[in-house]
Amino acid sequence: MRRPRPFKPFEKPVPGELFVWVKRVSYFELVIFLGLLFFWIAPGFETLTMVFGWAHGIGFCGLCVVIWVACVRHEAPYTLLAGTLTPFGPIGSVLGIELIERKGWGIARPEGSALSPAPGTPQSATERT
Repeated sequence: MRRPRPFKPFEKPVPGELFVWVKRVSYFELVIFLGLLFFWIAPGFETLTMVFGWAHGIGFCGLCVVIWVACVRHEAPYTLLAGTLTPFGPIGSVLGIELIERKGWGIARPEGSALSPAPGTPQSATERT
């Protein structure tokens, strides 16, 4: 069971269990969105366009709720929510997740984390010396 941490509003969030679900839901919603774009551009798929449109609409609302809950639980930065709410939608959330995981943008690194800075970044260069 997750131990509650004392609330410190200005500390950077630490990715936890919910961040894994944010990542999964983001990629799933991206696949739905790409399916919608495909069937919308291709002629003769009105029914599938409608199905993927509804799936994307409901899935996007769910994605925003999951990210918001992760932000409130201090497991994701609010910039990820902002990136999701841009006109790019699930593409923005996937890009935000990649920036968080690869470069550590907006988060504090948990002890023994798999999240490591990219080679050549100032963070990793100062840790080596």
